[in-house]
Amino acid sequence: MMAGGLANPQIIAHLEKSLDYTIFDVKWIPCSARFVVVGSHARGTGALQVFEMGQKELVLSKKYEKKDAFKCCTFGATSLQDRHLATGAFKGRMETWDLERADAPVYSVKAHNEIINCIDGVGGLGIGVGAPEIVTGSRDGTVKVWDVRQEKDPVALMQPKEGETKRDCWAVAFGNAYTES
Repeated sequence: MMAGGLANPQIIAHLEKSLDYTIFDVKWIPCSARFVVVGSHARGTGALQVFEMGQKELVLSKKYEKKDAFKCCTFGATSLQDRHLATGAFKGRMETWDLERADAPVYSVKAHNEIINCIDGVGGLGIGVGAPEIVTGSRDGTVKVWDVRQEKDPVALMQPKEGETKRDCWAVAFGNAYTES
């Protein structure tokens, strides 16, 4: 038993901030002291905000409102130089954004027929570890793998057999599939 009551896990709040929208995902921006928050306004539009850690407060550095609400995001398929954010939206659209110029997406595709519940990326953050790919999972029962260098079709599709019940996909993740030759 540890002295001083530290035997139980503790969560320490360093900074807090009230927001006027529902948060669905938060990610640290690679190699920075900033993080991005995505979510949904009550009117159904998407919230995408970038915050910096100040000494005594969170500082809002970028604020964007988009047509569609966001459910999930990842930096997994981008380089450390670009730091493009991939997002999954409630209306099934998957997009990548340059957070410095997020007026329009860098890449956009109608990825699913229903909400994208989860997203992950691979290949962008490492050196020589393969193509930058994004995987999405949806309420429509499908999991799709995307290579943003391709136009509009997924490079892999996993879906229920004809006649089987479609179930929500709530989690996707790339593993360490890289093998040195």
